[in-house]
Amino acid sequence: MKILGIETSCDETSAAVIDDVKVLSNIISSQEIHNQFGGVVPELASRAHIRTIVPIVEKALEKAQASLSDLDGFAVTYGPGLVGALLVGLNFVKGLALATSKPFVGVNHIEGHIYGNILSQTKIEFPIIFLIVSGGHTQLVLMEDHLKYKIIGQTRDDAAGEAFDKGAKLLGLGYPGGPLIDKLAQKGDPDRYQFPRAMLKDNPFDFSYSGLKTSLLVFLQKLTPEEKEKHLNDICASYQKAAVEVLVVKTIRAAKEYGAKRIAIAGGVAANSLLRSWLKQACDEHGFEFYLPDFAYCTDNAAMIARAGLEYLRHGKQSDFNLNAYPALKLTQTE
Repeated sequence: MKILGIETSCDETSAAVIDDVKVLSNIISSQEIHNQFGGVVPELASRAHIRTIVPIVEKALEKAQASLSDLDGFAVTYGPGLVGALLVGLNFVKGLALATSKPFVGVNHIEGHIYGNILSQTKIEFPIIFLIVSGGHTQLVLMEDHLKYKIIGQTRDDAAGEAFDKGAKLLGLGYPGGPLIDKLAQKGDPDRYQFPRAMLKDNPFDFSYSGLKTSLLVFLQKLTPEEKEKHLNDICASYQKAAVEVLVVKTIRAAKEYGAKRIAIAGGVAANSLLRSWLKQACDEHGFEFYLPDFAYCTDNAAMIARAGLEYLRHGKQSDFNLNAYPALKLTQTE
C-alpha cells in the first residue's frame, strides 16, 4: 500500500509518502515566527499551515515520484493539538479523499509518535513498553500488538517536554527549550544542584513535573544574574538529570512489572541525548531490548502519521467525512 500522510497538529506542516514501511518522502516545514513569542501562537500557526500545505504536499509527491492516482489512501492527524491547525490538515485530506474516491483515516498524534519508532526498526516484536515523552504528553503504554494499547501511567499535570520548555524560558534560553537545555547540560555538572524527583507512591507509573518547574523558579530567584550566568551549564545539567531520572526509573520498573522484554521511546523528548543514553544503559543492565527511534521521527512529522494510518487501512479501518478535530484527544486503551 502507498499512503500519503499529513501532520498539522502544532507548528510543523508536514507531508509524507510511504510504501508499506519504506519512507519515499517526508517533507517538514517548521514555523519560525513563534520564536519571538517564546511559544506557539495558535492563530499564527493555523494561517501558516494554510499557506504552506499545498506546496508541501506537492513536494512530498514529487520526491516520492508519485501522483494522487498512485495512492491507496490518506492519513491525517485529527488530535491532540491546536484545533485550528488540526482542521487545516483534516479538511485538506477530506478534500483529497472526496476528489479521488480513496479512503482516509484520522490518526491520533500520540499513536503517530509510537509508529515513528516502529518506522525506525527493521524488526519489531511485541509486547513493548513505550515511554511517550513530548511537550504535551508523558505516558507509559504497554503495546501488546499493532493498534493494541494498555495505558499504565501518565502525567498528572505537566509533561516532561513542558518542563524542559518552561525551564528554558525561566533560564532565558529561548524556544524550543528542550534542545537548548540538552546542549548546555552536556558541558555542566549534573550533580552540582539537587532538584526534586516526583515518584508518586500511590501510583508508581504516573508522572508529575509541575514541582520540578516550581523548584527551578524558586532556585533561580535566589541567584544573582551573574551567578546564573556563571553556573548556567551546571543548572541545566542538574535540572535535566532530575527530569530524565524519573523517566528511566519508572520505565524500567514498568517493564519488570508487566513482563515485557522490550522498551521503546517516542515523542520529541526521545531526541534528548541523556534520555537516549541512560535508558539504553539501563536496558543493557536489566536485559531489555531497546527500540530507539531515528531523530527524524522524534519530532512532529507526517511519515509517522502515514505509518500509523497504513496499519489502520491494512486492518480495514477508515474514517468518514463526519470526523472532527479533537484538540484534547487521548490515546485510549484497546482490547
